[in-house]
Amino acid sequence: MSAATQENKELNVDPHEIDKFSQLAHKWWDKNSEFKPLHDINPLRVHFIERIAGLTGQKVLDVGCGGGILSEGMAEKGADVTGIDMAEKSLKVAKLHLLESGQKVTYRCVPAEQFAEENPETFDVVVCMEMLEHVPEPASIVASCAALVKPGGYVFFSTLNRNPKSYLMAVLGAEYLLGMLPKGTHEYGRFIKPSELVRMTRGVGLELVEMSGLTFNPISQQYSLNNDTDVNYMIACRKDPA
Repeated sequence: MSAATQENKELNVDPHEIDKFSQLAHKWWDKNSEFKPLHDINPLRVHFIERIAGLTGQKVLDVGCGGGILSEGMAEKGADVTGIDMAEKSLKVAKLHLLESGQKVTYRCVPAEQFAEENPETFDVVVCMEMLEHVPEPASIVASCAALVKPGGYVFFSTLNRNPKSYLMAVLGAEYLLGMLPKGTHEYGRFIKPSELVRMTRGVGLELVEMSGLTFNPISQQYSLNNDTDVNYMIACRKDPA
């Protein structure tokens, strides 16, 4: 194993994933680009978080923030937001967009595990959306999120279920048939079943509060939150206040 490979393994980073998003970094805020789905679902994600945990006046961490779409959405609701990511090009775009939007978000290029060691039990809310399926060790990210949130605070995750339907819709459909995402965006073997994710969260002291599916209607071209967790889903967890 090369030194670079060992370093990436220790950092829980897949260099191919970082490179993939770095190549698209300049398109993060183009609502008609490959990131259109993220812009379309962002109001639903923000509403889900706000309804359960509240955002106004809350200290919030966005793990795997990318170009800052969700970070800015939460900042607009009055949250004090910090975003972390390992793709420097994406973070540069996120910082530049603040000049246009006028929002206030603090961005840092740092691994979640290191940030958790430096800032234990610091945040009221921690969110990690569309990231777990892109790292070698998702359980390590879940543990870091649990360490970062204050007792009694909330942690939110979203990812992709692993079953034939999700492969058909999220990979074949979204990437190859509809062209909603670049080919190769997702690796099916890294998708995570809800039961697996809930087991990870319970193992680090997070209790499930709510689970919601996120579906796309190709006829209406609209996304909605519902009980269908077969493909995309989000969970809200709470850390034991004791």
